Amino acid sequence: MRLECVFAALCLGVGVMAGKYSREVNEAKPSGSDGQPVEFRIAKLNQVWEKAKRMQLSPVRQAELHSDLKIQEKDELQWKKMKVEGLDENGEKEAQLRRNFNVILAKYGMDGKRDTRPRESNSLKDHDIKEGDVFDDPRLDKLWNKAKNSGKFSTEELLNLKREFQHHKDKIHEYNILMDTVSRTEEIHKNVISDLEGDAKEHLLQQKHTELKDKMRGLNQGFERLRKISHEGFTDDSEFREPRVIELWEAAKRSNLSRDELDSLKEELRHFETKVEKHSHYQEQLELSHQKLQHVESLGDKEHIRRTQEKYDNLAEKTRDMGYKMKKHMQDLANKISRQGLQHNEL
Repeated sequence: MRLECVFAALCLGVGVMAGKYSREVNEAKPSGSDGQPVEFRIAKLNQVWEKAKRMQLSPVRQAELHSDLKIQEKDELQWKKMKVEGLDENGEKEAQLRRNFNVILAKYGMDGKRDTRPRESNSLKDHDIKEGDVFDDPRLDKLWNKAKNSGKFSTEELLNLKREFQHHKDKIHEYNILMDTVSRTEEIHKNVISDLEGDAKEHLLQQKHTELKDKMRGLNQGFERLRKISHEGFTDDSEFREPRVIELWEAAKRSNLSRDELDSLKEELRHFETKVEKHSHYQEQLELSHQKLQHVESLGDKEHIRRTQEKYDNLAEKTRDMGYKMKKHMQDLANKISRQGLQHNEL
């Protein structure tokens, strides 16, 4: 009898301990609020996804969010394994994951705050929008107008250059979000590490601001590249077309990689560029498919709507999956270049 009581008490204890980290909490439930299978194994990520669907984000924007949430999910599950193994004792990785999650919420307007930042603006320097402005930044607009009217670029080169300008504009927006999010979570982060010794606490806080400085340095280097191209045109040794790939290649050339490592990386970046271009094509097709679906819905033919909806859903799933794989590949490439191990590639 005594043995049975002990066994029952142990079972009860295990049940209580498992409550917070049980599969019921952290893994996918059978269905969400709409009766459909949930997308993520972590409850808070499903809540964000459900909210995004209610917000009716554009198809491409929704697919981008899905990819960011998948990356966040991968990193959080990896962190849980680290914690079980007794790693991340100072909470550095946990604090980083919390900040990354807050960045995602802010990026897609889901942080519960009224976003006073213009969608793609440079809040580093406010200015009046003038007719002819394209990038909402006086320095970028001046460079773009100079390049566009210089006669140095073919039509295809201008398209490639415009993509680089747009990418830089997006990076400025992302930097402003990150800076705002770091500021908002400063007190939370201080509380998380409040039990640490002074030196360790100071190190973590300093590291956060070092990351911001590194991103600002990247912005300055990116602008310098745009300035040089706008004045001199593309050179014969221009290796890549896609801005994200160009950014990785420029970072690689500034790193301490050997010549053999650079050659190997260049080949991998060529394959990655193909993946980026394919993903961009799918995003365009997804937007067109959504427009077609809206048109078909206005006609009222239920069977036609069903077939079109099915095609749209399949395309959306492929685009999301491709987006996740592309961002994961980009994260791996950035880690290879930085040689800093597995770190989350923010935004």
